[in-house]
Amino acid sequence: MTNWISHVGRFAIALAAVAMTAKAAAQTSDVDANRATIARAMDAWAAGTGGPYDLLADDAVWTISGNSLASKTYPSKEAFMSEVIRPFNARMKEPLIPSVHSLYVDGDTVVAHFDAAGTARDGRPYVNSYAWILTLKDGRIVRAFAFFDAHAFDDLWTRVTPASKMVQRKAS
Repeated sequence: MTNWISHVGRFAIALAAVAMTAKAAAQTSDVDANRATIARAMDAWAAGTGGPYDLLADDAVWTISGNSLASKTYPSKEAFMSEVIRPFNARMKEPLIPSVHSLYVDGDTVVAHFDAAGTARDGRPYVNSYAWILTLKDGRIVRAFAFFDAHAFDDLWTRVTPASKMVQRKAS
């Protein structure tokens, strides 16, 4: 009887080890997929063919941390796009181009550290450094926290009047 219990115990331990290995492999796969998803979006943004905002779920919550004029929590993709991204882009003569320093991944969370630069409608450069903490679910961004230089952002926001037609345009 003791021998049978010993075999059952070893079998249970082996089964648990296999399950843990399978779970670790699945988590590694998710981590790799999340990193690749954000990397592709940042590359598309740099190339002018797309970007990370394309990945936002309709109910994504985006928080701009700190004390900039745009700092608050936006409860949906549309709120964030209409209150921040479209008005920001309407202040730009040339689009913002990101330069990624690094992407850090932990499970469903990707931290993107990057600089971005473009030319404002008044001909002056806009340059800023960013850190975004992005939570993904099924390849979509569902939660974001953004950190950046509020002084650079606020200077652009107050100095440059947005082109009105761009602010009103809906995102596709």
